[in-house]
Amino acid sequence: MFKVLRDWIQRYFSDEEAVVLAVLLFLAFTAVLTLGGMLAPVLAGMVLAYLMQGLVVTLERLRVPGGAAVGLVFALFMGLLLVFIIIVVPLLWHQLITLFNELPGMLAKWQSLLLLLPERYPHLVSDEQVLQAIEVARGEIGKFGQWALTFSLSSLPLLVNIMIYLVLVPILVFFFLKDREMIGQWVRGYLPRERALITRVAQEMNRQIANYIRGKVIEIFICGGVTYIAFVALGLNYSALLALLVGVSVVVPYVGAVVVTVPVLLIALFQWGWSDQFIYLMAVYGIIQTLDGNVLVPLLFSEAVNLHPVAIICAVLLFGGLWGFWGVFFAIPLATLFKAVLDAWPRKEPMVAPLL
Repeated sequence: MFKVLRDWIQRYFSDEEAVVLAVLLFLAFTAVLTLGGMLAPVLAGMVLAYLMQGLVVTLERLRVPGGAAVGLVFALFMGLLLVFIIIVVPLLWHQLITLFNELPGMLAKWQSLLLLLPERYPHLVSDEQVLQAIEVARGEIGKFGQWALTFSLSSLPLLVNIMIYLVLVPILVFFFLKDREMIGQWVRGYLPRERALITRVAQEMNRQIANYIRGKVIEIFICGGVTYIAFVALGLNYSALLALLVGVSVVVPYVGAVVVTVPVLLIALFQWGWSDQFIYLMAVYGIIQTLDGNVLVPLLFSEAVNLHPVAIICAVLLFGGLWGFWGVFFAIPLATLFKAVLDAWPRKEPMVAPLL
């Protein structure tokens, strides 16, 4: 047993750079896992700065001075942030409050529709199953009401946290953009001089993460915007709230599109019933989801990661459980990092005795 373990260590950890890379990855994951909550504004600022870095580099290639390029991109960021706070947030909040007030009426209508199922399909659905489903739905809505009451009572600390984010994150984004070269040199100064393996993995991950994050943000805006326009044109209630859910759902591969379909279907069913308008809406929604998966994703992710669907789902579950939303958002880049490290990891092949 010890010989097998010794041979395995000698095969995969005989290279000094591999040991250093393993130690750095362990320290980085430990720091994010233990300090991620306290450093959340810093991480958010780093992500936003990383998103806008490509635009700054593009302006610099067009011979715009570095300071002016950073100023223009930061002004664009602040303008979009103000539009979101002044226009989008009040609209979402109003629709959320309206939806909460109408939930009891929706539940009563869904209950009446469910009670018709045993009459029409007695061999498939029984009265006991329908009543059990209604009780479960009431319990979930009751939990939602308790959450809303708790949220309203504890909203002051949340508002303080939001204000901290609104102040700190823009400041951090500005300095990450302005001093990105200086910060990069400072980090490289603490790395070993012999770091060919680390550089190769870092370059591969920089390419993959840049492609993924920017493409995913563009996909969120396009899916959310097109869905909002379609829902408003068809007259669906809570269009902004549902469009936001559809946009955010693209963060979770495979599962997000299925989960977000449920509230869209239920609200449309409550508003129109089994009518032609309901069929039109679900057809348009299906077309949007199909175009997203078969046209938009291949265009945006030209350098798509080569990961098996099982690996993607496992990464979403693992990192989502560890780091919440950010873990889900970065699940695919982190899985790609793991794959890139495995592919680049130096291996010492075992000596094979020659045949006599």
